[in-house]
Amino acid sequence: MSTRESNDELRNEQQFISVLYERLDALREQAEGAVEASIGQVTTVRQARVERDISVAEQSDRLSSLNAVETGLCFGRIDLQDESGTAETAGIAETAGTGATHHIGRIGMRADDEEHTPLLIDWRAPVARPFYLATGYSPMGLRRRRHITTQGRRVTALHDEIMDLTDTTRTGYEDPDGDAVLLSALNSARTGRMSDIVQTIQAEQDRIIRAPHRGVLVVEGGPGTGKTAVALHRAAYLLYAHREQLARRAVLIVGPNPAFLGYIGEVLPSLGETGVLLATTAELFPGVRATGTDTPAAAEIKGRAAMAEVLAGVVRDRQTVPHRATEIAHDGYGTLLLDRAMAEDARWHARETGLPHNLARPHFAFHVIDALTNQLAERIGADPLDDGNLLGADDIAQLGKEIATSREVHAAIEELWPLLTPQRLIADFLADPTRLPDGDAELIRRPESGTGSGTDGPWTPADVPLLDEAAELLGADDSAARAAAEAERQDRIAYAQGVLDLSEGSKTYEFEDQESEVLAAHDIIDAERFADRQEAADHRSAAERAAADRTWAFGHIVVDEAQELSAMAWRLLMRRCPSRSLTLVGDPAQTGDAAGCDSWRQILAPYVGERWRLARLGVNYRTPVEIMEVAAEVRRTADPLFEPPKSVRSTGRAPLVRTVAPADLVRTAAALTDAPELAHPEEGRIAVLAPATLLPALAAELPHASWGTAPDLTRPVVLLSARQAKGLEFDTVIVVDPDGILKASPRGTNDLYVALTRATQRLGIVRT
Repeated sequence: MSTRESNDELRNEQQFISVLYERLDALREQAEGAVEASIGQVTTVRQARVERDISVAEQSDRLSSLNAVETGLCFGRIDLQDESGTAETAGIAETAGTGATHHIGRIGMRADDEEHTPLLIDWRAPVARPFYLATGYSPMGLRRRRHITTQGRRVTALHDEIMDLTDTTRTGYEDPDGDAVLLSALNSARTGRMSDIVQTIQAEQDRIIRAPHRGVLVVEGGPGTGKTAVALHRAAYLLYAHREQLARRAVLIVGPNPAFLGYIGEVLPSLGETGVLLATTAELFPGVRATGTDTPAAAEIKGRAAMAEVLAGVVRDRQTVPHRATEIAHDGYGTLLLDRAMAEDARWHARETGLPHNLARPHFAFHVIDALTNQLAERIGADPLDDGNLLGADDIAQLGKEIATSREVHAAIEELWPLLTPQRLIADFLADPTRLPDGDAELIRRPESGTGSGTDGPWTPADVPLLDEAAELLGADDSAARAAAEAERQDRIAYAQGVLDLSEGSKTYEFEDQESEVLAAHDIIDAERFADRQEAADHRSAAERAAADRTWAFGHIVVDEAQELSAMAWRLLMRRCPSRSLTLVGDPAQTGDAAGCDSWRQILAPYVGERWRLARLGVNYRTPVEIMEVAAEVRRTADPLFEPPKSVRSTGRAPLVRTVAPADLVRTAAALTDAPELAHPEEGRIAVLAPATLLPALAAELPHASWGTAPDLTRPVVLLSARQAKGLEFDTVIVVDPDGILKASPRGTNDLYVALTRATQRLGIVRT
């Protein structure tokens, strides 16, 4: 292949990429125009307003997706053989046609012609799958696979892999080993934001990404095996393959902390998906912000599965009976007595309903009121069971109404069976954890708030699953809200009736004495339907509505660092996904939270038994072999038989170790951020990982570094604890005081293992 012919190949690809971007610009202009036209549409008819608002939402989402795929719009091409005769490729040939050429990209695009000719194939489409799975041994009907590298809208490189060895055509861009694009991506400088791997998905990853969405899939892999990337691409694939179902019910991505969610936040939009909810478990109770912190011991206690039964007991404890009869003043008839037997009978009937506490409360109140009514009827000489008494059924019913509206009766019911909120219940429990052993109670005890409300926290992440459990036990008594909504609806109906009456009165006198053939508004619609049409519609996306609704059932949930979640957190998540359609990714060897689970079976057995699938990722794409050897030795102190994932890269640089006096830890670590031995690319990132107690001192020494609850990972230097670094990666990592990391947690070995495996290029260690 001559240089001229090679240049022609590059020029042809550049021309095609230019056509794609012209089409992308045209689609964006269409979406922008549709949004502007819809917003400018003025209408007073509710149906038209709804259609307008839906159009605005759909076109806005479309525009967001088109804007998000600007970078790397097209990244590959597949050339099919002239004859695809194997069973493995029959479906591809049927869809794509033999001898066809297809460009692969982030979204699917068609030309603006009569045939709507496909220009770009979505990477998730079945036709695109050979781009990820084909090998020389199993070419899947391909002659050639091409990787296209772009910068902005300009093609900068081509890498061709020959799949059909009998094809003698050469382009001059053949990649002998096929790894150039992958290695380039692995060696590129980090930006502080996770990038997608859509261009470099490996075969083992593709099989997991496209696995059936039904049931529970567990993806296990060591550091750097691409678990998170696989999980996010799987979410994008499922939304593509099951769009109607999942777009309506939404997909939830659960991460370990806010820093991690910020790190992965751009991946799904870059794949054309903008309607996914990203959250930590601490953010899944609407109206509560978990800004407090627990000690590891307190978080472990709050996370135990046994807390579910403890809280159930706490609720039962609030359903009390009086030790001696409660006196209730009643005008005109003296004092009524609510005794223990009466309350016990009412409590038994309420509990027998099987309803949550707040929803069973009206049943308790009914039996108390009924018993007091009978007591009052007997006192004035009437036997409710005697047909011959002076009081009739209507008289006794009137007595019941009087008692039911008595403030004293309501106060007595409130004392015996109070209406509770989850916040009130948990705040009271944490102030006095009487159902726990003394040692555990002292570890989680929290004084009541100064306001006396007991509901203003500060709540901790470990409190949120307790609040969610309490909400399930209590139930939401929405009778007052429903009554208010109905009253508002009746007001709308009355207003609508007035409008219709005015329209009827406005008919002309010309037809006053004869029946008009002209239909008026009241002839075709009544006030109720007219009012309902004027009711405001909810145009929030499914993800937005899900974020505000504790009872929302998601279509699919992806949980990253799943091994970190406590048993109580799993109860919360399983309520959010009754279909049990979940993807869990993690690594038990990296479990750092004291409340975390040690095995997938321990997590899943209470919910799905053995009905779950396990997929393992065994190749480390992030951590060079020199760094992985050091990290593996640390892990083997806890598990002598531990075998790390196999690293695909070697940098030739051993970790840099500095041994200093304790007083010099911080200063030495700060100096290493500028040390030539740990020189980093201009656009790269450095993370200094240390025990949480050292972070303030490091921040004082490195004022330009970002740190805190949600640090800016795009800054050149970031300060993090080992726990905060989970799931993240940086060009250079400096681990400060590894002994301190070991001692800071009951699972300190795992935390140190995590810290040592965050680097893609260079590792420094500062120890005493």
